[in-house]
Amino acid sequence: MNRLHTGVTGLDDIIEGGYPKGRTMLILGPTGSGKTILGISFIQQACSEGRKSMIIATEELPEDILMQSESVGKPLEKFFKKGILLIDKVYEERTQYAKELQDIGIEGIDRLQTNILGLLERIPVEIECVVIDNLGVFILNMSPNEFRGQFDSLIVGLTKRNITAIIIMDLSADSRTENIASYSVYGVLRALIKDNPFTEARERLLEILKIRNTKISLDPIRFDITAKGIELMKK
Repeated sequence: MNRLHTGVTGLDDIIEGGYPKGRTMLILGPTGSGKTILGISFIQQACSEGRKSMIIATEELPEDILMQSESVGKPLEKFFKKGILLIDKVYEERTQYAKELQDIGIEGIDRLQTNILGLLERIPVEIECVVIDNLGVFILNMSPNEFRGQFDSLIVGLTKRNITAIIIMDLSADSRTENIASYSVYGVLRALIKDNPFTEARERLLEILKIRNTKISLDPIRFDITAKGIELMKK
């Protein structure tokens, strides 16, 4: 199976060369655990290799994503300006739609917050790599059964188009949907923040829960977020 580089030094070696090409990976984690940085690292690497890429941003403005990428040593602005990278403005559309409803006195469910499958239509045909960050905003008004149907259809659609995708989801959303997403994707990584009982210091950990057709270790990997991006720490 062909692999694409993760953009994180050392991680490719741990997972037999990188993320499986044309498959979807799920990255789970709480706020501040490094989920978005993992996604940015992958997209920056893909753009560096000349792959047309896209970020579907559900919680941030494009300019904020570009600034964040610069701050962690994974600059995306040059790729954005050249058109190698697209940033879809789902977040702006959601807020604008909510304002329109409020202005006319209507209270209702945000159509952009319940249509997971519709994300596939937003991805141009030439796109090879996608990061969706954060899928959790779509499930606030969905039952686990409805989520499963839409999510499975999204994964199948991405696979048929041979798109290598990273879907980012917060742990609270994963819990509300009864951890269903992990069954549908090709691989799952979980970023965590935990207290080290020996040093009493807080640490970031990366767990590789599954990657199909890949030999993985179940040992958590300590990592840090630096001005050069994510750096894995020695055991």
